[in-house]
Amino acid sequence: MAKIFCVANQKGGVGKTTTSVNLSAGLAKIGQRVLLVDLDPQGNATMGAGVNKAGLQASTYEVLLGTAGVAEARQKSETGGFDILPANRELAGAEVEMVELDNRERRLKQALEKVDADYDFVLIDCPPALSMLTLNGLCAAHGVIIPMQCEYYALEGLSDLVNTIKKVHANLNHDLKIIGLLRVMFDPRMTLSQQVSAQLEQHFGDKVFKTIIPRNVRLAEAPSYGMPGVAFDPSSKGAQAYIAFGAEMVERIKSM
Repeated sequence: MAKIFCVANQKGGVGKTTTSVNLSAGLAKIGQRVLLVDLDPQGNATMGAGVNKAGLQASTYEVLLGTAGVAEARQKSETGGFDILPANRELAGAEVEMVELDNRERRLKQALEKVDADYDFVLIDCPPALSMLTLNGLCAAHGVIIPMQCEYYALEGLSDLVNTIKKVHANLNHDLKIIGLLRVMFDPRMTLSQQVSAQLEQHFGDKVFKTIIPRNVRLAEAPSYGMPGVAFDPSSKGAQAYIAFGAEMVERIKSM
């Protein structure tokens, strides 16, 4: 049975897509079977996996509306070694179209059940908003990975996200829990980063992943080549950190 995790944070620009793509590639590198679901109409995870979002025959949009299955719509990321359910701008229309559908919050969950045996991990890259798309991700998942920068505004947004996860857990998905907080774009030279990191560890304890993802130019360059950073420059500090994070994730779910 696949373990399904959302990578979510309603704040934009915190490294959700970078984390989704590189964790997928990192897990694939250590022998895991991985599906990455692009649930963001911007389609950045699709491009980062090396798939052309302009020429899709089927995508997350068709899967959510029930006109295609995951098995038909998924594609192989040749550069990352994982499968991806791709997305493009069409997905923005699904928000409106799903309003009138039955089980609108569980469309993704139902679609993923059909390919459950094919994967060890399913990662869902959520858009930076608490929308119907994000709700579908949260209802499908066993847990949430929250990437966040160690800065003051990130702490402010975190409490809102934690409250949302609690509401979804209570009303729609009793399996849902926070798997952990991942510190990303970390610059150890900044005193504020150190302070916020310490506050997170103090408040959330072992919910904070031990792995820390540093600020890394190679990770930022990789998407323009249609590759995860883990494949683009495996020796870079960012790539090494995501491979270590993949190993930490495998260990953490053993105790779930």
